[in-house]
Amino acid sequence: MDEETFNLSIRTFLKMVGVNSQRQIEQAVAKAIAAGAIGGVESLAATMTLEIAALKLNARFDGEIRLQ
Repeated sequence: MDEETFNLSIRTFLKMVGVNSQRQIEQAVAKAIAAGAIGGVESLAATMTLEIAALKLNARFDGEIRLQ
């Protein structure tokens, strides 16, 4: 295994996940506010699951997204 290639690949994957996840969350929040489903001052429970089937890895991360 090449450690440098491995670490770069992980960082590239995590950057892609981070950027795309942020975009999805921002769009969903804007849509929910526009629809009146939320007021824009909530704290939203969030869960992210990382799965790598070949490694039998399934890790859950819980957190909170505060709008104000």
